[in-house]
Parts: sequence; structure tokens; C-alpha cells
Amino acid sequence: MDYQELWKAALGEIELAVPRPSFITWFKETSVSGISEGTITIAVPNGFAKEWLQSKYNKFIIRALRNVTEDKVREITYVIGKYPQGSVENKPKERSPKTRPLVSPNDEMQLKDLQVNPETGLNPRYTFENFIVGSFNELANGAARAVVQNLGLAYNPLFIFGGVGLGKTHLIQAIGNEVIKNHGSKVRCVTSEKYMGEIVEALSNQTINQLKERYRKVDLLIMDDIQFIARTEKMQEEFFHTFNVLYQQNKQIIISSDRPPSAIPTLESRLRSRFEGGCLIDIGEPDFETRVTILKAKANEKGIFLPEDVILHTAAVIKNNIRELEGALARLTLSARATSLPPTLEETKKILEQVTQAPKKFTSPKKVIRVVSDFYEIAEKELINPSRRKEIVKPRQIAMYILREELKCSYPFIGEKLGKKDHTTAIHACKKIDREMKTNADLQNEIKLIKEKIYSV
Repeated sequence: MDYQELWKAALGEIELAVPRPSFITWFKETSVSGISEGTITIAVPNGFAKEWLQSKYNKFIIRALRNVTEDKVREITYVIGKYPQGSVENKPKERSPKTRPLVSPNDEMQLKDLQVNPETGLNPRYTFENFIVGSFNELANGAARAVVQNLGLAYNPLFIFGGVGLGKTHLIQAIGNEVIKNHGSKVRCVTSEKYMGEIVEALSNQTINQLKERYRKVDLLIMDDIQFIARTEKMQEEFFHTFNVLYQQNKQIIISSDRPPSAIPTLESRLRSRFEGGCLIDIGEPDFETRVTILKAKANEKGIFLPEDVILHTAAVIKNNIRELEGALARLTLSARATSLPPTLEETKKILEQVTQAPKKFTSPKKVIRVVSDFYEIAEKELINPSRRKEIVKPRQIAMYILREELKCSYPFIGEKLGKKDHTTAIHACKKIDREMKTNADLQNEIKLIKEKIYSV
């Protein structure tokens, strides 16, 4: 297996474990540049990326590389520069020219976001033509197409929310690409993390007025993962004023988030009311037929041949989101490269068992409390103290529910751990959340996201 194949497979694993904006920001222009006695060297574009990957994402990288290599990976080192044209051992044998290739020759190791236009922030690969529509996203797709036809007049702002890996970024960027193609309008697409970075830099360089003008002259502003902006008042204030200027000029605003505005606890009420005054659309999980269609489309796009039974089995066991389907496809591709043959159904089952039957990582009450506190933007001490404030009660009840469901903690222990409450309070909280989970889709999504964060490390 050569360096490019190895790193491409590892990136498929990493993308499932880290937030999409972070993945795009920190992992593009990275590569494997060397392997020696259990140490893998990663090439990065600059010193800032090197420091960030070492301090924040080293454990994700090690885990991903261990999952896709048979050799034991003991250590990761980072260097600044490009990868060499080398290869590791066990490179697949050459195929006869008459043999149908499993992977097209131009299927090079590169992140799909390397083609991002620096002026617009848009990836030209994200289009309506390659966006797979199913029952889970047809309403969002319809609203997106309506926005293109009536920019600034239909569904403004358009707020699309849903769990990770469901195609939100693809859809909102498809709008931007279509608007440029049809109308030549000025578009700016940015993640909230990047927007906050631009604000900080502009304040440091005393260029904040120029930055404001840049954003206020666009015809279409697309803000991805808005939930992160709620962490600081200054960022919310800046975005609020930009939002108002654009809205008053009938400029289109599109926003995505992993949850609805009402579930972003530190979002200012004035921003929440403006978001909720537009069109809010939820993207759910893809059904079986859509997952099959997505797998076939992705495989065809990569030039990969997969038997029908392999596709059907993969779609049956990978149910949560599109990103996990892409991760499974990356594993199958790696197998195909190694053997020069399409994976059989039995091989596919073994490969996917690593994903679908992997045991949950050990967690603890302390970690549950920390993740719930981080998710709802409250201090841990507020969660464990006997406060009765409304904004604390719900997170505490959810923490109690997760401690009971995931760790099987006793009710007396849960009550003592969270506010020194009686065991009957813990029982009431768990029953209340369990009851609401059956009818409240927003709550289901929140708890799903919290569990993903708990088990992501």
C-alpha cells in the first residue's frame, strides 16, 4: 500500500471523529511522508497546523492509522512540507491493461475540500446534480432550489439543521454554486469557526471595518455550523449587525447548524428570533433506498466497482449518516486496492464489523458531566450544584438520563453526583427524559450528539 492510499483511508476514519469545519481547516494539504519502525511521519503545510494537530488531534490520527494498518503504530511525528513519491511495503501488484480497474487511475489522495475557491469559500464539487435526494432531505432540497429562483425573497433566512454527516454542507454550498452559475451574484460561504478567526485577526490588525464591508457587500451569505458562534458575545454581536444589514437589503442569508436555534443555549434571543423568523428545516437520517443510491453514486464517482450484494449489505448495516457510508466505502476501497479484486460479501462483513460492532470506549460519570456541560455551555459546578434555574434543570436531567442509560449508575449515586438530590429526583428526571424522547425529535438529536461527543475520544 503506498503512502497516498494509506493516508486517504486514515482520513476517512478521522473525518468521522472530528467536526467537519475542523476537518476541513486542519487536515487539508496533509499527507504521510514516511514510515519507520512504528513511527509514521505526517507532512503539514505550516507550523501552525503542526502545533494544532499535535495538541488537539494526535489521538484521532493515531487511532485512524492503527485501524487501517496491520503494523503497530506507536508514534506520530509531524514535519512541515510535501510528501515524497515513496511507498510502504506490500504495494498491490500491477494489473493487466485488459483488467477492469477497481479504482480509476486519477483517483489521487486529496481532500474533497482542497478545491475551495478562496474568494467565495465554495467547493465546486458540491452541486445539486450530485446531491442525492431522498425522503429524509427532500423538503430541504426543495427549499434550497426555491431560494436559487427567488434570492432574498423566498425563505430568508433559510436555516437548515440536523446531525453530523447528513449533507447539510453539500446542500448549502450547492445553493451558492448554482446562484453564481445562474445569476453571477456575489457569494460568500464560511464556517462559523473561520468567521470568528477572521474577526479576531481583523481586531488585532485594526482592519475590522474592511472585514465588515466585505461581508455586507455580498448577495448571498452562507454560514456553516452557526452553533459555534454562540460561544462568545462579541462574535454574536458582529454577526447580528451583519445579518441586519443584509436582511434589510433583501440579501439572502443561509445558515446551517447541528441543532435548531431553540437548542443553542447561549444564543442571544435577538439572533434566535431572527433565525426562527425565517424557514427552519430539519434533515433526518437517510432511509435504506437512499443509502443504496448514495453508495452507488459515490462508488461510481470514484470509479470503484462493488458487487450488488456488497452494496446492499453495506447500506443495511451503516444507517446513521452519509459520512459513515463514505467511511465504509473507503475501507472497501482499501481492501480492493490491496487484493486487486472486488470485495466479496464475506469480506465486506468482516470489514464492516470493525465499524458496526466496535465496542464503545470506556467513559465515566465525570466525562458525561463534562460533555453535557460543554454542550449546553454551562459550568460543570452549576450542573453538580443544587441550582433550580431553568437553564440548568434540563441539562442536569439529561446528564442523569445518560448516566442511567449508558453507565447503569444507581439512582442514589446519580442523585448524589448531580446536585446532591434524593434518588426519587433522579428517577423522575430519567422517566421525564425517556418520555419526552419518544415525541421530541429535537431532544433525540441533542442526546444523540452528546453521546457522540462522549464516545468520540
